[in-house]
Amino acid sequence: MSPTVPVSPTVPPCCRLGVGAQHSRSEYNRIMVHTYPLNMSFKVLSIHTRLSVADANGRLILYVRPKAFRLRESINVFADEQQSRLVYHVEADRIMDFSAAYRMTDASGIPIGSIKRRGMRSLWRAHYQIEATGQGAFLLREENPWVKVIDGIVGDIPVLGLFSGYLLHPSYLVEDASGRPTMRVVKQPAFFEGKFRVEKLAELEPRQEEAILLGLLMMILLERDRG
Repeated sequence: MSPTVPVSPTVPPCCRLGVGAQHSRSEYNRIMVHTYPLNMSFKVLSIHTRLSVADANGRLILYVRPKAFRLRESINVFADEQQSRLVYHVEADRIMDFSAAYRMTDASGIPIGSIKRRGMRSLWRAHYQIEATGQGAFLLREENPWVKVIDGIVGDIPVLGLFSGYLLHPSYLVEDASGRPTMRVVKQPAFFEGKFRVEKLAELEPRQEEAILLGLLMMILLERDRG
């Protein structure tokens, strides 16, 4: 008899994986070689946030659709728009706390890492620490905070605000413990939606790449809520 695979209690029953499903998910991750650059996008004017990640060939990799008006304390990440293939779960260690750590697991509850704002530094310039379980820590920081400040101001101006997403492009850099750049995210020109280009700058271990991509996804959701 096959052993029972423990499931994190935070994963909804409808999305839990059994032994066979866990094996399929492992195979899914093993054969998924991302073709960079990746593209993240969400609808700016939509009440229901829908954030998708696609590779350079347009293949959907990750899909998130949090419930309307729900806080970002618990998020499921799927591999399809139908939300039938759960691959990751992200949950905060506390509620409504600016310094909350967001713990990331796969669908069977195995830890992948976490992302956390770096205290007061993040009030002016976005600073996050990404931990890849057993694979080290990474710093995610905003490269030029003035760009986002102007983007936020212009975005609130009627009519002119429609063009802010096309003219202003905040960027974020991920560095390892030695200061080596590993990934960069740059906002792209777009009307009525937020679009980000993810560039890979260095070779990474698979678990490191997983943790960083999930961290970038959460950063975009959190920074959007922040304004």
